[in-house]
Amino acid sequence: MKEIEILCWNVNGVRAVEKKGFLEWLNRESPDILCLQETKAQPDQISPELEQPPGYYAHWNFPERKGYSGVATFTKEKPIKVENGFGIEQFDVEGRVISTQYPQFTLFNIYFPNGKMSEERLKYKMGFYDAFLDFVDDLKAKGEKLIICGDFNTAHKEIDLARPKENEAISGFLPVEREWMDKFVAHGFIDTFRYFNNEPNHYTWWSVRTRARERNIGWRLDYFFVSEDLIGSVTETSISSNVMGSDHCPVGVRLSL
Repeated sequence: MKEIEILCWNVNGVRAVEKKGFLEWLNRESPDILCLQETKAQPDQISPELEQPPGYYAHWNFPERKGYSGVATFTKEKPIKVENGFGIEQFDVEGRVISTQYPQFTLFNIYFPNGKMSEERLKYKMGFYDAFLDFVDDLKAKGEKLIICGDFNTAHKEIDLARPKENEAISGFLPVEREWMDKFVAHGFIDTFRYFNNEPNHYTWWSVRTRARERNIGWRLDYFFVSEDLIGSVTETSISSNVMGSDHCPVGVRLSL
């Protein structure tokens, strides 16, 4: 049996988090795979230590727009295959997806769009959701075992945010977004954290403006989902709310394969 630890963190600017001790944290935690979202950097803005941390193969997906979006996957084991995006240009230009394939599973590192800005961005988010589900449904139908992690930008159920009633009309907790999460689950994907833990007050994002983290007034926006055929291999899940440096905290999963 092989034990694998995967961590996932929306760093809200990889250069900012580097200045707050990110590489020391990575060295200390030493996960087998780390997935970052919202890196907000271009290739020429990244230090060599960050671009290729010691002991890891590093894969980056840089968006066309500067200072925005972006994902990176650091992995100790060299993947069989690495792909950026879904092959749909309107979504791929924002640098939101990296998939890495291994002998036992395929891992998706995704920064899903935020729909709060405008009606247009909400429409873009829902289109992205649907394109993503079509993409992974096809892979699942071919028998691939899938792990999907990242910032989904939606709190699925009332338990997943501190103030559900006040946020019913806010993107991130709209009925249409939550219905899509229901659909995703109905297609055979399991929320690993909720598989083990049904307690309230577990969040992964807090508003910086209102110092919400000190009071734990948060949202659970960051997830690890697995296809049903992998849930038996998941031994542990985590939300590291004590790790600072971003408005999100790292989430994790351990598998025994």
